Amino acid sequence: MLTVTSWLESQSLLEVFGVISGILCVYLAAKNNIWSWPFAIISVLIYTLIFFEEKLYADAGLQIYFLVTNIYGWYFWSRKTGAENRNPIMFASKNIIILSILGILVFTFLLGTFLYKSTDASFPYIDSFCTACSLVAQFFLARKIIENWLIWIFVDLIYVGVYIMKDLHLTAGMYALYILIAAMGFINWKKDFKQSTLSNNARPL
Repeated sequence: MLTVTSWLESQSLLEVFGVISGILCVYLAAKNNIWSWPFAIISVLIYTLIFFEEKLYADAGLQIYFLVTNIYGWYFWSRKTGAENRNPIMFASKNIIILSILGILVFTFLLGTFLYKSTDASFPYIDSFCTACSLVAQFFLARKIIENWLIWIFVDLIYVGVYIMKDLHLTAGMYALYILIAAMGFINWKKDFKQSTLSNNARPL
């Protein structure tokens, strides 16, 4: 059996930096801290390379979307609304939730079928489903919609299994930690939402 030292030495330095920046960005987002976004940008640039090398093409493409939404999220979170020094947290409307579910199903089928027939992608439909869920969750996060944390908890559970099967053990551990941080984020954001409603009438998207 490998010793802990030899196991650590066998890990990719690129993956190590990706894990560190990824954990920092999610933790800061859970704390509703705007400095989440620069760390998120560093993380997605690293994981674009990692996922492409591992033939997780949907995940690699997802990082490009993350890059765009990270830049947008940084801008949106920095805006001020009225007397507030930042945009408020809100819940999604029922229509947005229904449209998101339908979009996830359609996107999963279309992208999964393309990857299955046209590439050597690993787990094309699972990868596509996680990608679709992540697209919605990331948009919700950028817009400060609290349900983003519930989606992340669900999708990160799946990602842990995928990355273990791809021998990306550090990344699998990072996503396991993401689950705990997402739960913390959901609790923290609910508290912030309740506090904001005392002085503002927060409305659904």
